[in-house]
Amino acid sequence: MDRTTTLGQGEPVQPSAPRPTAIGAAPMTLRARRPAYGVMQECLRLQAEAPGRSRAQRFWGVDPVAPAARSWFKGALGERRVAAELDRLGPAFTVLHAVPIGTGSTDIDHLVIGPTGVFSINTKNHSGQQVFVGGGSFMVGGGRTSHIGAAQSEGRKATRLLSTAAGGSFSVQPLLVVAADRITFGKKPAPVVVLRPDQVRGWILGLRPVYSDEAVRYLSMVAEERATWHATAFVPDDTLRLEHRFDRLVRDVADARVRRRRAALAVALGVVGLPIAGLVALGGIATALLGS
Repeated sequence: MDRTTTLGQGEPVQPSAPRPTAIGAAPMTLRARRPAYGVMQECLRLQAEAPGRSRAQRFWGVDPVAPAARSWFKGALGERRVAAELDRLGPAFTVLHAVPIGTGSTDIDHLVIGPTGVFSINTKNHSGQQVFVGGGSFMVGGGRTSHIGAAQSEGRKATRLLSTAAGGSFSVQPLLVVAADRITFGKKPAPVVVLRPDQVRGWILGLRPVYSDEAVRYLSMVAEERATWHATAFVPDDTLRLEHRFDRLVRDVADARVRRRRAALAVALGVVGLPIAGLVALGGIATALLGS
């Protein structure tokens, strides 16, 4: 971009100087990042530290995900589900995933730039649980969480960093996208929009346009640069290999689930005609090996 651009909010913005690329490195933007990159990375790190399953455990379908890695595994699945919805927004929108922010390992799960605005999306996978949202309270299974405050803080930080890099004032609206068995809303509205994964695409598309196509292209160009968000401007992420390793774990989990069902069926069929001692023994085996 070689001239002053007028963005959708009417703010003239001077284009930023080209960002430096590490010596000997190929240019890499955040478009290369896959959904749940940081969460998958931590899940696989913890998984690698845990002892592997024995042959008997694999045969009987014991859950291959290590206890320490389970919350990370579940979180990665949640981010991937939301990413699939966001990737259906269409060519007018730019969607970035696992955007590193600040100086550490924290990231924004998803960042969306389009005609209807810029959004930082915090994804929570509470499947199997009940969620209550009212005012500043976000409760999971009766316990309070800091989800709303964290989403607000993320939106403020993203607004500051994007505005600084783009040379204007640009608001980033935080959203909470939550997977849960049931979400109940109180009478007092939450300060952050809370949506289910299947609602997020329609909600974003349904807003009034605020940016021109030219503005969206400019903001997308700024947003995809890692230096816009993080103190370390260049880190070569091997996202493809990481994703392949995580996909292998997902397949192992699916295979273990099938094996558990077969084992449960075999136990159920095998108990016919067994004496009490046999029933007790089979029950002990099922409890020890099948677990979840």
